[in-house]
Amino acid sequence: MKPLIIALAVGLLVGALYGLLNVRSPAPPYVALLGLLGILLGEQGVQSVRRHLNPPAVAVVPSKTEAPQ
Repeated sequence: MKPLIIALAVGLLVGALYGLLNVRSPAPPYVALLGLLGILLGEQGVQSVRRHLNPPAVAVVPSKTEAPQ
């Protein structure tokens, strides 16, 4: 989660800098950005389904029990 927050913060900083300098952003049109969002959501969806269908094995740790005296 931390890398996502850092990426968003840097993006906002660069966007503000572009606005202050009156520079047009080289970002692609909104249609292309929506396509990239769809790719990202599709990738995350497949990973989620895979985790749901094949959950990782749970490690069992034996508890320390004392023998009755």
